[in-house]
Formats: sequence, C-alpha cells, structure tokens
Amino acid sequence: MISATKTTKTAARTGAKQAAAKKSAVKRLPRRDQVKPADMWDLESLFPSDQAWEAAFGSWEKRIAHYGKFQGKLTDAKTLVACLKFHLDFDRAAERIGVYAFLKTAEDAGNSKYQGFQARYLNASSRAAQASSYLQPELMAIADEQMQELLAARGMGPYRLMLERWLRYKPHTLSAAEEKLLAMQSEMAQAAAQVFKQLHNADMRFGLLKNERREVVELSHASFSTLLHSAKRAVRKEAFEKYYEQYRAHENTLAATLAGSIQRDVYYAKARGYPSAIENALFHDRVPIAVYDNLIAAVSRHLPTLHRYYEVRRRRMKLDEIHHYDTYVPILTQFDTRRTWKQAVDTVVAALEPLGGEYTGVLAAGLNGRWCDKYANQGKQSGAFSSGSYDADPFILMNYQPDVLDHVFTLAHEAGHSMHTHLSAKNQPYQYYDYTIFVAEVASTFNEQLLGKHLMERAKDDRERAYLINRQIDEIRGTVLRQTMFAEFEKVMHAAVEANEPLTLERFKCEYHALLEKYFGPNFALDPQLDLECFRIPHFYRAFYVYKYATGLSAAIALSRRVLAGGRQELDDYLGFLKGGSSKYPLDLLRGAGVDMERPEPVETALEHFGHLVDELDRLL
Repeated sequence: MISATKTTKTAARTGAKQAAAKKSAVKRLPRRDQVKPADMWDLESLFPSDQAWEAAFGSWEKRIAHYGKFQGKLTDAKTLVACLKFHLDFDRAAERIGVYAFLKTAEDAGNSKYQGFQARYLNASSRAAQASSYLQPELMAIADEQMQELLAARGMGPYRLMLERWLRYKPHTLSAAEEKLLAMQSEMAQAAAQVFKQLHNADMRFGLLKNERREVVELSHASFSTLLHSAKRAVRKEAFEKYYEQYRAHENTLAATLAGSIQRDVYYAKARGYPSAIENALFHDRVPIAVYDNLIAAVSRHLPTLHRYYEVRRRRMKLDEIHHYDTYVPILTQFDTRRTWKQAVDTVVAALEPLGGEYTGVLAAGLNGRWCDKYANQGKQSGAFSSGSYDADPFILMNYQPDVLDHVFTLAHEAGHSMHTHLSAKNQPYQYYDYTIFVAEVASTFNEQLLGKHLMERAKDDRERAYLINRQIDEIRGTVLRQTMFAEFEKVMHAAVEANEPLTLERFKCEYHALLEKYFGPNFALDPQLDLECFRIPHFYRAFYVYKYATGLSAAIALSRRVLAGGRQELDDYLGFLKGGSSKYPLDLLRGAGVDMERPEPVETALEHFGHLVDELDRLL
C-alpha cells in the first residue's frame, strides 16, 4: 500500500517535471553570447577587436582639432586642396568607426558597452561637425569668379564635383555662427529616433503564444512576420492582437517621438530656407517634387486593382471578411517553402547568374563566409539591412526564418545593396562611392525580380505558378503600393506641422485611418489596432525615404526586363550603374542604365504588370 505522503511527493515530482518540460518547450530567442560564431558576421575587416576600435577612435577624435588650421584660409588653392584631403581622410576614418559602433549596437540594443561606443561616436561626430561647420559657409562666401579659378586650380580635379555639389547649397547655407549652432544640435536632434529605437528594440516585450504546431514561441519583431504567414488564422489573429497590445500600451510615447521627429524635419527645412521639408529631403538627390507627387497620383489611379486583389484573396481563402492579418500568408499554403540558410544562399546566387560570374562569385564568397549576421537573438535589431564602408566588407543583418519564403527574397534584396557597395567602392574614389538611397533601392529590388523569375521558371504546375504569382503580387503590393501609402502619410503629417497644426495621438490615428480606408478599399475589415501601425515604422524617422522603395522597384522591373532581353551592352549598362556610386546624380545614373524616372512610364509599367498578375492569379485560382 502506498502512503498518502508518498503519493503527494510523487505527484509533486511529476508536476515539477511537467512544468519543466513545458518551460523547456518554449522557444525563446538566444542571448547574443549563445549565438554560434559561424552564424554571426565577422567585423574584423572593420576592426579586429574592441581594443582596436578604441585605439582608432582615440586617434580620430584627436584629429578634430586639426580643422582649425584651415579656417579663414580657403581662398588659397593649395590650402583648400589640403583641407579637402584632410576632410575626406577624416570622414573615411569616421565611417569605419561609426559603422562598427552601429553594427555592435544592432547585435544587441541592450548591451550598454556598445551603447557607450555609439554614444561616444555620436558625441565626437557632433563636435567634428561643429569644428568643420565653417567649411561650407566660407566656401559660399567666395565670389563666383574666384571660385571658378579655385575649381580650375592644380590638384583640384578629384574634388571638383564634390565642391560643385556643395555650392548647390549656397542659397540654403547660413552664416558660420548659425551653421555652428545647427551643428551643435545634431546629437540632440536624434533624441526622438533614439528613444524610439530603444523602446522598439530593447524595451518592448510581446509575450508568448502557440504557433500552428502548438509550440509555445516568443512573440518578437522577428517572429511576428513568421506568425503572420501561418496557415492557421487563429494564430495570425492572436499574433496581430498581442503584438499591437504593446503599441497600444505605449501609444502616447510613440506619438510624441514621431511628432518630435517630424518637427525636427520641419525646423531644419525652415532654418535653411527650403519651401518645405519634402523639398529639403529631395534637394540632395536633385529629384523634382513632381517625381514624388506623380508616384502618389499613379498609385491612386490603380488602387481599384489593389482592392480587386484583396477580394480575390478573400474569396479564395473562403473568408467572410478579410483583415490585415490575412494579407501576408500565401493564398496557397500547401507548398513546402522551407530553405536552410545554405539553400537560400544557393538559390539566390543561382538566380543572379544573368549578372555574370564576377558578380556572383564575390557574392557567394561573402554569403557563405561571414558577411551576414543570420538569425534573431535577444535585443537584436529587427528586420534586415546592409551596412558597409569603403574599407570593409558590406555586412548584412538578417533575422532569417527558414520557413518564410519572403526571407529568401530579403536576402536577395540585401545582397543587392551589398554588391552595390562592393562594386562602387572598387570603382570610385571615397568621395564618390557612397550612392544614394534613390538608386540603392533599384539595385536591391532588381535582385528580387531575378529571383522571382528564377523560381517561376521552375514551377512544377499551375498551382505552384499561382503560388509564385501571389508572391510577385505581394512584392509589388508591399514595395510600390504600401510604401506609397507610407509616403503619402509622411507628406500629410509634415504638411500639418508646416501649417502650424498640432500632432496629437488622435491626429496621427485619424490621418492614418483615412489612408488605410483609401488603400485597402471599402470591403476590407480594418481592425482598430491598425491605426497604430504608423508608430511601428522605423523609416518614418528618416523622412521621405520610403517613396524610394516604390520608385526603385518600378525602375528595377524595367531594368531587369531590359537586361534579360538584351545582350552584353544592356548588362554592361546595368553593371556600370552599380559601379557608378554617386559619380552622377541618381536620375542621370538611371538614364545611363536605361530608364528615365522623370517620365511616368516606369511606375505605370509596374502597376500595369501588377494588374496582369492579378488577372492571371484570378484565372488560375
């Protein structure tokens, strides 16, 4: 006979084992120190150690004072050449130091050591900006005739284009004293973005939930995407609702940080005499505001096609009503899209073979080597990016999920950025290698176009073709139409501040809701949580950036067709564009590659292609 005491103890032990088993079944993100070295990027091409970074930082910081020896002497050609050489050498060293600090903080936003690295770099950069703030005002003060003599002086050749670009800013450059004051504000001006970054990446906790396999997983920025691709609607719905609970809990803080960022943009535009914040943002690329407005107008004309696609999706998924959390999962879910990291790399490299062996050889070595930080860990920055420097590898941050086909496309996308950096750095001097975002988004989405074609050509039947068409539709939807909605939101909110209207929480939600109604259409079920989506978009802290995704994909669709249908000349034109860095203005670089973004055809072509894909999907389903 078993005693009651023994029974109680046995039950207790059994309960403890069950609790431990349940706890061990929870899929938690690893700490950074638990990640395998092979799955992390190797930053040795930047610095072999933190100690090497410290030494370089100290040496670089001491050189800030050297700016003073050139002040007041820039009318002398020899001194001007020496100043520009010093300035570029200083900036080149700063780039390596800053990229290292940024990448280390991206690994784990909660690591105070690297937060310190980043803070020290930003502080020193602010002091360097103050020390060099006399450069442009002093150059602007030189009479035009004398400036032309300086531009023609011996030794000025490598710097002439850079100087001519600086001189474009003459109407928007203030006095030396005013420029110094603005430079002193640079660190403070990043406060809103820094608060958002820390709250978003380090402090928000989304809890646990069960996936479609009944596994308990930790909800995070990285796993949110995976869960929205779940074939089980209850999982998608719970992930959506639980995720946005955190944004609801912090909505007032997030509204304040976003308002602060927009107010900063408007302040700097006014201070420098630009008609608006958007014109300030477009000035650098010499992009007419008509390009931005024409994009919104073209997309607005084609929104009925987008609304029709949502109806096709709703009908095929057998839903009474379609919600936002129903728009990411593939309509056809019976296909195995799982790819290991190695399989993803092999697929991407094979898809890019039309770009030639030199391109794919370098890329394969980097992706199979240590360019990439592959998987999510606690505190790691969400999403994906490519970040390179002139003197180091072009690194890629991923939060790769083997079950998400989109992440294979993301890898191809970021590989496009990295190879753009690699080719520009190999073919341009430092001052002309760093291409602008406007052309960067062409290089990345071009790769996605080739990957889509590669997979389409290998479709086994109509069902798989429909699956891949669905993916292409969603790529255009996400990159052209969705980013244009974001671009329109940015324009509306900046215009509100310029009209001296307050940006309250309710104003943000109201304006965003109106755009949701416009872009999702009358038959789409808009959950109230979706009004908070505007508070989770990091790109809003880099104003008027997102429209370049839309123009980029539009150009990429045109250029990929040109390269695939053409011969050596068309390929050389495109590779020449990738090698061009910033040696020309963006629109001129794209014209050289074979597409004119000041004309409506590229965007219209992309949207007409979107319509044809929706038609074919509807027929196949």
